[in-house]
Amino acid sequence: MLAFVLYPYVYVLARVAFLEQAASMAEAGRTFGYGRLGIFWRVSLPLARPAIAAGMALTLMETLADYGTVSYFGVSTFTTGIFNAWFSQGDRASAGKLAVILMLFVAAVVLLEHAARNRSRFFQGGHRHERAPLTGLHKWLASAFCALPLLVGFAVPTLLLLRLAVADGDPAFGARFLQLAGNSFGVAAVTALLAVGLGLLLAYSARLSASRLNRGVNRLAGLGYAIPGTVIAVGVLIPVAQLDHALIALLEKITGNPLPLLLTGSVIALVYAYLIRFLGVALQSVDAGLTKITPSMDDAARSLGAGVGSVALRVHVPLLKGSLVTASLLVFVDVMKELPATLVMRPFNFDTLAVQAYTLAMDERLTEASTASLAIVAVGLIPVVLASRAITRPQRPAPAGSK
Repeated sequence: MLAFVLYPYVYVLARVAFLEQAASMAEAGRTFGYGRLGIFWRVSLPLARPAIAAGMALTLMETLADYGTVSYFGVSTFTTGIFNAWFSQGDRASAGKLAVILMLFVAAVVLLEHAARNRSRFFQGGHRHERAPLTGLHKWLASAFCALPLLVGFAVPTLLLLRLAVADGDPAFGARFLQLAGNSFGVAAVTALLAVGLGLLLAYSARLSASRLNRGVNRLAGLGYAIPGTVIAVGVLIPVAQLDHALIALLEKITGNPLPLLLTGSVIALVYAYLIRFLGVALQSVDAGLTKITPSMDDAARSLGAGVGSVALRVHVPLLKGSLVTASLLVFVDVMKELPATLVMRPFNFDTLAVQAYTLAMDERLTEASTASLAIVAVGLIPVVLASRAITRPQRPAPAGSK
């Protein structure tokens, strides 16, 4: 179940990596006598390794942090142990120890993958290669193979939910759902923009100065994805509440009037928790894209008088278009379906589609919950379609005489 649900993490990043590979790489493989299969195994797949490794790391962390699926199937994992220790037994110390062990395990896996790369480089440049259309039996086999995960992981569950929604859906469907969809879309869009911006800043700083400190900060910033949302929410809520009370005390001394809390129970605190939870998604995607840009392009831009900021905006950002769109898409979809952190951190009377589906499901109103679940899919499909078109849009060559 987890494999059919989480394979898009690897698929989306790998797809961008394959689409952006230069035709010169495949042509070099042909000069060595490789056929299509040989070029894939010996050239294309190794060049896409950073993106595939980033997708696998995200899948690993999402699996380790998953609670709903493993709890439903009765599988004991670190996440179920953390939840049971925290909420059932009230043992925060044991829950914290389990969370730390979980983070250390993820960190060890990520570090081992980076160590396995050693000093390998994945730079490439030039125009994209042309697609080779399949014919005959190969076309049908490829289509069937690609349709299988989409059928099992998306089409069948969606059709079942649609049948339940049509038969006996949520009678409150209407203006209330427009508000829920707006709340979900708004916080997801804001978090996606902030996460991609921070991910680009962290990844680019590590590129400029490949010190152990920068690499360590990046690895640490990306580990939040492996921690369950509830643990992050509680961990964020405590310092935010303390900061809020200190800020209110200072403002009350200045103004002389009692003031309500500003941060606790606000959308700002909720987005902050989302950033801690999903920054690793954006960071992994951007970092995988940066590994494909050769440093000689930076040197060429600086030789023309461009500063650090100008190189980032005029050279790297255009080249990272596919990776940035992919990172935004992944963060957006993750925030849309995030439940534990939303339940703990959301403002009063601020519900999302995920909260609505969870509330109805907990009341054993599964047929009514199907409507909210379908709404999550419908709202999430909009950026998916737009991002897919942006990624696959062919690059237009620069007009003659342009600089």
